[in-house]
Amino acid sequence: MKILGYRYVDVSEHSEAMVDFFQNKLGVGNAWEDTEEYRGGIFKAGDSWLEFWHKNECMMPVKMLQLVVDDADAFAEHAKQQGVEVHGPIEEHGEKMYSTTAPDGMPVTILSSL
Repeated sequence: MKILGYRYVDVSEHSEAMVDFFQNKLGVGNAWEDTEEYRGGIFKAGDSWLEFWHKNECMMPVKMLQLVVDDADAFAEHAKQQGVEVHGPIEEHGEKMYSTTAPDGMPVTILSSL
C-alpha cells in the first residue's frame, strides 16, 4: 500500500479569489481552463494538487481530501479492518474510488487508477 499523492478539493464562493491567489499572486500554473459550467482551478505538483471550484447547482459547497493510492481496494480493506466505515467502490473517469468521513466531518476519498 502506497500513497502516490493528495488532492485537496474546495467548492465554495471563494473559488475565484483562491484561483487568483494561487495563479496570479503566487504564480502557480493553473491546469484548468474555465468553462461556462465549471469555473475554477487545478494547481498540480507531481501527483498532488489543489482544486478550487465555484459552487453551482451541480457542485455543492464542500472541502474534501482525496488520497491517490496504488491500490484503493487494499487501502479500503485496511480501513475497514480498523473499524472505519467505508463506502464503495465507485468506478468513474478511469478511477476506482471509496469514500469515508474523517473525524472532523471532512469527506475523504481513497482512489486509484483502474
